[in-house]
Amino acid sequence: MPAAPTPPSGRTAWLNSLLVDHAILRVGWRNWGVVAPGRLYRSNHPLPWQLREAAQRHGLRTVINLRGHRVDCGSDALGRREAQRLGLAYIDAPFESRGAPHKDRILRLAGIFADAPEPILLHCKSGADRAGLAAGLWLLLQGRPVEQAMAQLSLKHGHVKQGKTGILDAFFALYAAAAPKPFLDWLREDYDEAALRADFLSRQRKPWADVLVDRVLRRE
Repeated sequence: MPAAPTPPSGRTAWLNSLLVDHAILRVGWRNWGVVAPGRLYRSNHPLPWQLREAAQRHGLRTVINLRGHRVDCGSDALGRREAQRLGLAYIDAPFESRGAPHKDRILRLAGIFADAPEPILLHCKSGADRAGLAAGLWLLLQGRPVEQAMAQLSLKHGHVKQGKTGILDAFFALYAAAAPKPFLDWLREDYDEAALRADFLSRQRKPWADVLVDRVLRRE
């Protein structure tokens, strides 16, 4: 049985983070968002000092990593170690940015939100798509209007709805058509991932948007 991969450390982790994971672009760009003061914040993947500053300023107690555990990723290793050093709970809750949100993953995230100590920081790679989705889900779980959830997917945070990532907007729009039915009831009883995927793929998208998101911005 092959040995498990070893997370990068030291100089290797920093080089991988800055150059391979494009963290050099995140040094001066935090893509920070306040979803609910004192309760929930969102950002791109923080570098260690950025996580430390956010924890000190906002009293963070939990980090939710929407990228999932990436053993060979320097940003993952650096962030995980800094969270441990700061005594923060660190939870992996992977989502996709270009696929229909998975029902089981949303239900798991709902459980995480219910149990995790607040304030919470959500992050993905760029803070544009998955962070917006998760922030919107949190708002729905608080009983907020679906329009507030949809607003978390915004160009202000770099979300491009005209491309493949627009399937996240389509998810919220699908629920909006069923509101005011409680979100979790709709999710369990009515939501059909395959139907959303098929409907979204049948629509006319803008080729330039996919080029921008996939090749220029290098989004996950």
